[in-house]
Amino acid sequence: MDEIPFWKKKTLVEMSASEWESLCDGCGLCCLNKLEDWDSGDVYFTSVRCKLMDGESCRCTSYPNRWDFVPDCVQLTPEKVPELAWLPPTCAYRLVEEGRDLYWWHPLVSGDPETVHIARASARGRTISEEDVSVDDFEDYVVDWPLTVEDDMEANPPAGR
Repeated sequence: MDEIPFWKKKTLVEMSASEWESLCDGCGLCCLNKLEDWDSGDVYFTSVRCKLMDGESCRCTSYPNRWDFVPDCVQLTPEKVPELAWLPPTCAYRLVEEGRDLYWWHPLVSGDPETVHIARASARGRTISEEDVSVDDFEDYVVDWPLTVEDDMEANPPAGR
């Protein structure tokens, strides 16, 4: 009999540090710059990535030292997850917090860190570095794809996976 995966039997607070870190699917969506409408509080994603995010791997190039370079980088914690309404609907931290299961393409489910990119659930190939865009022009890069769940993301994995 298969053991129940940790994300189905533990809350975020109950997870070990390694379990917590493994929940990150490597999509890079949380590392996209966001704009907030001061009047409504609405948050808009842009396709402008943090200067530390590698556009191909969608991972931070200086994760342990990121605050040295990006002091306002938001660290996800079990306590903060419920408060961060801007977390994408595919985010594993959000899914677990809401009592939902991970998608088929999540590396913990698929066993392959590439499936998040194959399912187009990541920022790979869709971004520009903040070093290449004036902050005054960020609004020209507003996108909705980080907030969408495409039908093929939810479907079963492609044949051969």
